[in-house]
Parts: sequence; C-alpha cells; structure tokens
Amino acid sequence: MSFTLHGVAVSGGIAIGHAHLISHAGLDVPQYKISKNQIEAEVERFDHAIHATLEDLKVLRNSIPASAPAELDAFLDLHIMILSDPTLSSAPKELILKEQCNAEWALQQQMNDLVAQFDQVEDAYLRERKADVVQVVERVLKSLLGHASPIPSVPVTSILVAHDLSPADMMLFKQHPFGAFITDIGGTTSHTAILARSLNIPSIVALHHARSLIRDRELIIVDGSQGIVIVNPDKTVLAEYKLRQNQWELEKQKLKRLKTTRPTTLDGTEIELHANIELPEDIADVKANGATGIGLFRSEFLFLNRRDLPGEEEQFEAYRKVAEEMNGKPVTIRTLDLGADKQLFGSEDVSANPALGLRAIRLCLAEPQLFHTQLRAILRASHYGRIKLLIPMLSSVAELNQTLHLIDHAKGSLAEENIPFDANMLVGGMIEIPAAALLAHIFARELDFLSIGTNDLIQYTLAIDRTDDRVAHLYDPLHPAVLELIAYTIKCADKAGVPVSVCGEMAGDAKLTRLLLGLGLRQFSMHPAHLLGVKQQILHANLPEIAQQVNRMLKMEDPEKMRSCLLRLNA
Repeated sequence: MSFTLHGVAVSGGIAIGHAHLISHAGLDVPQYKISKNQIEAEVERFDHAIHATLEDLKVLRNSIPASAPAELDAFLDLHIMILSDPTLSSAPKELILKEQCNAEWALQQQMNDLVAQFDQVEDAYLRERKADVVQVVERVLKSLLGHASPIPSVPVTSILVAHDLSPADMMLFKQHPFGAFITDIGGTTSHTAILARSLNIPSIVALHHARSLIRDRELIIVDGSQGIVIVNPDKTVLAEYKLRQNQWELEKQKLKRLKTTRPTTLDGTEIELHANIELPEDIADVKANGATGIGLFRSEFLFLNRRDLPGEEEQFEAYRKVAEEMNGKPVTIRTLDLGADKQLFGSEDVSANPALGLRAIRLCLAEPQLFHTQLRAILRASHYGRIKLLIPMLSSVAELNQTLHLIDHAKGSLAEENIPFDANMLVGGMIEIPAAALLAHIFARELDFLSIGTNDLIQYTLAIDRTDDRVAHLYDPLHPAVLELIAYTIKCADKAGVPVSVCGEMAGDAKLTRLLLGLGLRQFSMHPAHLLGVKQQILHANLPEIAQQVNRMLKMEDPEKMRSCLLRLNA
C-alpha cells in the first residue's frame, strides 16, 4: 500500500531507495532486581559502559576527516561533556544501590528525569538539547545491551529511517554513506538538521511516526525540498520522481559552471553575492561557490557547545584567519547574537519569552566586559583584512549610541597599548525588528551600511515563532507588511547613499531573487550552497522589467494573487 508522510524539510534534493530502519535502543530496556552481593558488579558494569562509550566518542572526535563539517567537532564535544557530567555518570549508580536494580533501568530512569526537566524549559533551542541527552544515553544503553553499531554497511542508495540520529551516528556517514535520512523527531535547529544541511543530504525531520509505519526494505521517495516521504510509490509516481531526481542532479552540475561568472543582470547591473558562515572552517565552501565576500560571520558560534567563554586571543585568531583567507575581500562580523535559540552552556537566566528578551545587542550592552573583549578582538583582526562590524537587533537610536560609545572605548584601549587596528572600520546595523525598519532613515544616516535579517524581521512582524512547526504555515516572506518594511529599508539606504544587503533565508531562496532585485536590492548574503542558484536567477534578470512588476506586487493585498504574480516574475 502506498502512502505519504509530511515532515519538516531540512536539506533539499530527491532520493529514491529502500528503507533501512535503525533500532531505537532506549525503547526496550529490561527491568529486574539484583541481590545485594551483585550491586558492586552491576556498578562496575555501568562504569565500564560509560568508559567504553566515552572512549568511542573520543575516537570519533579524533578521527574526524578534514572534509567533515566543522560543526561535528562542537557536537561531539558536547556529547562527551554530557557523558562526563555526574548527573549521568554518577547518579544512576546511586539508584542501583538504593533500588537494587539493573544498570540499564537505572540509567533510563535518570534520563527520563532529565528529559522531564528539559520539557519545562520555555526556550526552544534548550528544549531541543534534550535530544542530545537522549542520544548520549542511548549509546551507553547500546553498550550495556551489547548492540552493534547503528549504521552497518548497506547500499549507498538506502534511506536511513530512525527515531532520531546523534551527531556521532552522523559521523558514520563518512564510512557508510546513505542516499538520505528521515527521522521521527527533530526541528530546524536540531543538530541533526544542521549537519544534514552541511552534508547536503536530502533529509526530513519531525515525521513523528515514520519509524513505526515504514517497514525495512520498503521502497521510499524522499523529497527533501518539500518535506514529503512517499512509501511504496506506484509506477507513475516513481517515474515522475526519477525524472525530477535526474533534473535536480543535472541542475547541480550546470550551476557549477557559474562559479567564476560575474553576477551581472541582462541590463548590465552588477550584483554582489556574499556568503554567511558560522566558523572559520566554512571558508572552503565560500571559495568553492565563488562568493565575493563574507556578508555575515555569525560570531556567536564560537561561544556555543562549551563550558568556558572564548578569550580575546582565541576570538582574535578566528577573526584574523577569516580575514586573511579572504585576501582583501570584505568580511562582515556580526557581534554576539546570543539569546533566543542560542544560549551559552549552563545559562540559567532564561526568560519566559527568549525571542523578546535579553539577546543580541541588548545582552552585549548588559554585559559590557563580554562585549569589550569581543570588540577588541574584532578591531585587532581588522588590521589583517577588510573587516566590517555588524550590530544585531538594533531597535533604537539610544542602543546605537551606547554601542558606538563602547566601540570607541575599545579603540581607545588598543591605541593606549599601541596595538594596530583599522581606525576607519565600517560599522553597520541589522534591520530585523519592525521598529528598526521604520527608523531605517535614521539608522542609514548614522551607520556605514545596513543588513536586513529577514528571518527575525518576518518573525517579529507577523508575531510567529519560527521554531514552532505548529505555526510554520503562517511564516510568510511574501506578506505585504514584510515586503513593505524591506522596500522601505532599501529606499532609505539608497537615499542616504549607504549599502544595504539581505542576509536572511530570503537571500538564499532563488524563487525570491528577482523579487528582491525588483525592490532595489543589490547585495545578497546566504549559505554558500545557495549561491550559484541565486546567481543563475540574476544572470537572467532584466531590472527595468522586474521593477515594474514588483511595484505592482507591492500594491496587492491578496496572497494568492501575490503568489501568481511571483510565478510570472520568475517565468
């Protein structure tokens, strides 16, 4: 029988293959009593499993190939840290002693207690970290139960079907690659989703019941772009998706030819295409896709998945490395955008609504020493390349003035120590709050450049939590209010004569490229993997024609008419 499942698309592409189900070790844990004279041996068995699992993770950590995504380092470090914490490595032993129960049962009870605590946390990012605890516990359970590696050698066209996958499991893709994977749980900010995008594997999460509904070896289609899984497709559907799969692969190969082509429209207007990065290791992808600069270096990723804070020297070396490797091309470093879905390890001060709480520049102004350290590191690195500084989540001129004062203070401290830096380093602001967009004429006058963060701008304009899949259908970049704010920001920047870019997901969506061009945008910044697809749209765009169509779109109120017009725009 053929049926279809819908989940959250996290990595595009189409895969066709036979399902390979991965067992969920935590589902079948036995419970039994042990005698008093068995307690010591049971504790020793538990310690051995903890130690063996820890060694396995360290071996994986040390054997990460140079071609693997940089995020794997941080994720495996986090799992090692979780496993070393007494709440997992010691607490179950007390339960073994108290309840005279087997080690597997004691460990699972402790895991259940921890998961219950995570479920009470309001912050979406922290809630998703409970999955890391579960993944670590499952590795220990597999050791206790004698389970083998979860990913055996199977054909590369196989589709991995799992309740969940840990970053350590994902490492095994290097030895046993699959065509795609799908999981019951996970979200757009889960580690599995992040790794999927880095590895460019067609992937879907949050399918809820895929693991129980799909049988081993059943033929399935994974449409990673639409978030659709088709189980046991009929001949017609299978033929259609094979054609789509071939077209997808052909398009990928064609796009590679555009790497060295200058992004210029049919009417001769040159467009700047920059890349977004999280870590210095991402520079290889930036160069491979022909970006002409870094439009967004998310510096907060240097602070995540670790117990300590990176000092000035560590930050300086990271920023300097990127600046030098870009060989004089612009590198825009966004100051710390912590809070909301990105929290420091062990942060206990989580507000009831983190997206509206102490985050980004608000946090930096509340923690001036933390901010001062980062500003010094960025300024020092500016001596080694063309670095620009970007301030996130500005909402008022008062915030901007405070920030500029602290930047001047950091410059003064370096000057006193005779440490070189670029005294004329450009400073820009992110427009990602409706208040900032409405004040764009003021920010454009006070700053050297503007950058529109469409992810948060849409979220705040439409009052939609972009991490909640229950309201995901309301997250609409084509909403008239969103387009009005983007258009107004671009207009204000042009009038003031300052550059403006879009660095959110809209910039990397090729379906929206012509729309943004018609709004007057001339600089895009996106994930490196999306760069060539956007460039292709630019090469076939005629700006005078597009501008007329987009102006008509801005006057529309009906969403369906808007989408129909967008289809004609892209035809």
